[in-house]
Parts: sequence; structure tokens; C-alpha cells
Amino acid sequence: MRLTVELTYPASVDVVAAMLADAEFVRWRARRSTGTGTVEQADLSGTVADGFTVVVRRTLPTDLIPPQVRPFVGDRLEVRQAEVWEAPQGDHVVGTVALEIAGAPVRVTGTVRLEPLPDGGTRQVYDGEVRASVPLFGAVVEEAAARSVRSTLLAEGEAGVQWLGRASDA
Repeated sequence: MRLTVELTYPASVDVVAAMLADAEFVRWRARRSTGTGTVEQADLSGTVADGFTVVVRRTLPTDLIPPQVRPFVGDRLEVRQAEVWEAPQGDHVVGTVALEIAGAPVRVTGTVRLEPLPDGGTRQVYDGEVRASVPLFGAVVEEAAARSVRSTLLAEGEAGVQWLGRASDA
């Protein structure tokens, strides 16, 4: 199943890339976007200039998963999200993203990019595929996983806007 999520930020690509490569922001965003889940790990390595990697591992409740497929995943989901960003290419920054749910046959893979908007802001676009290898319930699991991933990415985008607002208020 195809998944595309667009986020916008009221800051330049350089500022947004620096935010995404800030270890303090990575941990803060992970805690804010987890809701009733818990953040088990939030790590960052590298720099914006050379490329950087963000890894977040969190545990989430299964309330977004349809009841008929919960036996496949249990009461909680352990989600590992990794983003590998390349060095900037002109006014764009691109990377790859992979999201796995431990113990569940679900994987999301794709690309992520930052691109400038005409108003000086930045658009962040996630574009990928959600795959579930569950006999009979694969499509249902993919739809539920896509909803959950979309919800998490939108919450991360809101956290980013709040972070940028805090920085400009200081």
C-alpha cells in the first residue's frame, strides 16, 4: 500500500535540516509524538553537512490495529524508525526511511525529502510503501499500519513546528 505524508514548516530547509539533526530535538519529538507509548531509544549520528542518521525505537499500544489482527502483534507494538539523510544537494535534502514493527510482519520503506517552499518555508515529504505479510489479513494490517504511521508522522510534524516556534520565541 502506498503512503505519502507531507509536512510543512515555517523555516528554511537549512533550519529544518539542522532541527532534524539536533539530538535534543530528536528525543523531544519522539516523546511528544508517542502519545500513550514509551520511547525506548532516540539516537542521532552524523551532521547535516555530511549526512546524518536518526533512529527512534518506541513501544505503542495496539488500539489502532483492528481486533481481528491483534493476536498477530500482541498488546504493544515495538516500532523502530530509521531515517538516513544525505548531505544537502543544493536547496534540497533527501534520505531514506525504514520503519519496522518487531514481532509483526509489517515494514514501511521509502524516501523522505526536504524542499523549499515559495514562502521561505519547507515541505517534508515521506513517500513509501507499507507491506504486511499476513495471510488473509494483509490488506487490513497494511491499512491499519498506514493510519498509525501517518498519525505518528503528522504528530512529529506538529512537534517540529512547536520546536521552531520555541526557538523563534527565545
